[in-house]
Amino acid sequence: MSSDDLEAELRALAESLDVPAPPPDQVAAAVRARLDALPPHTPANARRRIRWRVVAVVVAVIVAVTAATPQGRHAVLTILRHAGVELTLTSDTPPPVATPTVLPGERAVPPGQAAAQARFPVRTLTALGPPPRVTVSDGGRVVSMFWPGGVRFDQFDGGMDPYFFKRLGPPFPQDVPVNGVTGWWLSGEHPVGYITRPDDTEIPLRQAGPTLIWQTGAVGYRLEGVTAMDRAVELARSLG
Repeated sequence: MSSDDLEAELRALAESLDVPAPPPDQVAAAVRARLDALPPHTPANARRRIRWRVVAVVVAVIVAVTAATPQGRHAVLTILRHAGVELTLTSDTPPPVATPTVLPGERAVPPGQAAAQARFPVRTLTALGPPPRVTVSDGGRVVSMFWPGGVRFDQFDGGMDPYFFKRLGPPFPQDVPVNGVTGWWLSGEHPVGYITRPDDTEIPLRQAGPTLIWQTGAVGYRLEGVTAMDRAVELARSLG
């Protein structure tokens, strides 16, 4: 079964559900059965693409189920983690962050000095040229670059523990190939915050615009302020 055939079958499953039954856990079990039916020789990269398509379909099914009841309309549907970012998907659009807040310890630095102060190799988007402004935050955990027009590029240690968190209602993340890996495209505005450790304190930051997130090696990236997904992916390809 090809990935396109599987996606079509899963979407047909979603459309055939008699809401509010079956429960979401049964939906997930049905999806898992279809994944297990994939031929053993299915390439790893194809399995990854299928996995993210399955996530999108399962979320869509759970939305249909939970939205059918008043108590479900404000439910947290699932929590996803990718590239050092934690995404909480809810059935309704979360309220916006009204008062912007900076990252912990955020300070402006000369662009040429950011690499010496970061905990990871610092890169830039060469297609945009040198960034007019660069900041380093939280003792070198995050480097942010800014260009005119509201374009912001954050790079950070993309380890298992998330650094950024986002609250999302529909439309949900869309998986997209970025530099040979799977990234997520978030097309709508959404609240973004920062998770400090070791106490897991959450700091609401601001209302973010469309964002592309992906990871290369141990470094996570988020590109914000580019309204078209294709353009964001194009800029991500210029990472150098």
